[in-house]
Amino acid sequence: MVNAGDMNGSGNLMDFLDEPFPDVGTYEDFHTIDWLREKSRDTDRHRKITSKSKESIWEFIKSLLDAWSGWVVMLLIGLLAGTLAGVIDLAVDWMTDLKEGVCLSAFWYSHEQCCWTSNETTFDDRDKCPQWQKWSELLVSQSEGASAYILNYFLYIMWALCFAFLAVSLVRVFAPYACGSGIPEIKTILSGFIIRGYLGKWTLLIKTVTLVLVVSSGLSLGKEGPLVHVACCCGNFFSSLFSKYSKNEGKRREVLSAAAAAGVSVAFGAPIGGVLFSLEEVSYYFPLKTLWRSFFAALVAAFTLRSINPFGNSRLVLFYVEYHTPWYMAELFPFILLGVFGGLWGTLFIRCNIAWCRRRKTTRLGKYPVLEVIVITAVTAIIAYPNPYTRRSTSELISELFNDCGALESSQLCDYINDPNMTRPVDDIPDRPAGPGVYTAMWQLALALVFKIVITIFTFGMKIPSGLFIPSMAVGAMAGRMVGIGVEQLAYHHHDWIIFRNWCRPGADCVTPGLYAMVGAAACLGGVTRMTVSLVVIMFELTGGLEYIVPLMAAAVTSKWVADAFGKEGIYEAHIHLNGYPFLDVKDEFTHRTLATDVMRPRRGEAPLSVLTQDSMTVEDVETLIKETDYNGFPVVVSKDSERLIGFAQRRELILAIKNARQRQDGVVSNSIVYFTEDPPELPPNSPHPLKLRRILNLSPFTVTDHTPMETVVDIFRKLGLRQCLVTRSGRLLGIITKKDVLRHMAQMANQDPESIMFN
Repeated sequence: MVNAGDMNGSGNLMDFLDEPFPDVGTYEDFHTIDWLREKSRDTDRHRKITSKSKESIWEFIKSLLDAWSGWVVMLLIGLLAGTLAGVIDLAVDWMTDLKEGVCLSAFWYSHEQCCWTSNETTFDDRDKCPQWQKWSELLVSQSEGASAYILNYFLYIMWALCFAFLAVSLVRVFAPYACGSGIPEIKTILSGFIIRGYLGKWTLLIKTVTLVLVVSSGLSLGKEGPLVHVACCCGNFFSSLFSKYSKNEGKRREVLSAAAAAGVSVAFGAPIGGVLFSLEEVSYYFPLKTLWRSFFAALVAAFTLRSINPFGNSRLVLFYVEYHTPWYMAELFPFILLGVFGGLWGTLFIRCNIAWCRRRKTTRLGKYPVLEVIVITAVTAIIAYPNPYTRRSTSELISELFNDCGALESSQLCDYINDPNMTRPVDDIPDRPAGPGVYTAMWQLALALVFKIVITIFTFGMKIPSGLFIPSMAVGAMAGRMVGIGVEQLAYHHHDWIIFRNWCRPGADCVTPGLYAMVGAAACLGGVTRMTVSLVVIMFELTGGLEYIVPLMAAAVTSKWVADAFGKEGIYEAHIHLNGYPFLDVKDEFTHRTLATDVMRPRRGEAPLSVLTQDSMTVEDVETLIKETDYNGFPVVVSKDSERLIGFAQRRELILAIKNARQRQDGVVSNSIVYFTEDPPELPPNSPHPLKLRRILNLSPFTVTDHTPMETVVDIFRKLGLRQCLVTRSGRLLGIITKKDVLRHMAQMANQDPESIMFN
């Protein structure tokens, strides 16, 4: 053992931290990453690769591979996300039809595929073919009558319960993180929070399987939100294969932002809408490079899904439509009314759903997630079956509501009274008086609308994968279709009114009810999520019609204005606050006139700040401080008397450094001096070996003065993604402000309980 005096003289002290040791720079679960440090580490890595690339051909090739790894990851994400989306679509199609019957020629065919392959299908009865049999035909050889209806009804409920029970059991046993939409948590993760396992392989597998089961069960939920979660799981998996992303949490989040874009791309068949959704709704840090890569990932994902062609119509989505009639200025009034309805529905849904989810968290109800899913599924199936508009899958319902009534449509919604003398092209059918089928469809739609509004409030947030896009669009589409039919009939019967006289002559095709359904769907989705630009782009990519951007924009903006009048939070932000995730929303404004000194800790009457000194504490002192406190890091000062700030040391890295030093460096004992300076301190002879920890010290921690306005501090935390900020006066350390302190203060200023918002 070398004594301290010899070491001081020689100046050749071994610093074991010159070589990186395992787990340094990583974060613990449920902690926030340090964006500035991650950015700095990536810059250092890039600088090192660039300088090495000039040394040899092999190093140059390695630098090229490093540069291309980002694009390779995007390619893999797009391929896997597109494939999984295609498989989910095909499986949902088959299992949804399985509740009503089975294909005898090939049991893995859905109803539509079964009748495609049949040679005995006629155009008028294209939904009926001998190969497809309802359960009553198969079991009791009856297709009509009360007994057949009751048997089909009973088996429909049993299949729904079976699917839902299997889904909730798989989630509960294998992957608890596979429940819900996933978007609130992904927003939080992208803002820098660590939730280990949320994007893991088990979560990916179970979410994919259970998503098929819950959508097939007929519950009022969609697969679009969970597909974003699935795509982000793919992104997390592939980024772990490349050290550039696996060892840098900031870079990993760039990949996850692009994966979210790929998820929306395959959910709606809207690659550009997916990129804008990631930018507008989920991403926290979105540099230009990520924009290009998101675009590429969304393109590959959409191309993969198009290759699989799950719907057999060469389209990426089930409800692709084309309209043949332009819209008129007078129609803006009903479009804006639909926007108002969307905003009111969004507000009602958010308030009721959050109240129900809070009740689930705080009462005994939350202890029985399986029972809750079974009860909601049973109620949904019992009420849904008698109404043809709620019995079918929600995507099929939206598809029918969006459709324009052509000459070949057999839907009840297209049961108009035709003029026998009509000689017009198929695509240009004039407005006609509604027949009995339309009136029947109207009251069935009204009942379906009330049912969807109520049941979705209780369904979203259960312990199963549940998306909100499709149920919200269905509510808006039903309301919009009814308004559209109303306006159409008004224009037909009162074409001499001043509002119709200029643009709707008798015998003309004036009003397209399907367009109203589309505008209503956009309005309701906007009211719930508060999306604007990405929403409009997604909707026009769905319909393939640039002509209808103005009605969609009018409805989206109106719904956002109306909903914002009652509260600024969308459904995802509301769930983030309900769960207490440490998320600083960029959209929130902080207008209070408080100062850093009002928020920093310690406050008056509290114990002084726990600090480390630069060269006067022993290993035992440091370990005791770590054991007695639960802080994530400690400021390092010159001495406890002067309190001049030197830097900041992270708790996790201190623990790892001391543990590694005891294992790898001879002579480090409990009373060894720990120092953070470049040169070792002057120590008496025969002192134990000192421990140098300068390498883990952050020498440039972010500091503000005690009189900095909190408005500025909040802005700094948002834009730089800080974990903590030190408060000084004339270079002397006064206190510390953490991200949670900022969130508590913001809650206090908004008259909320500051302790209720913390993640547990």
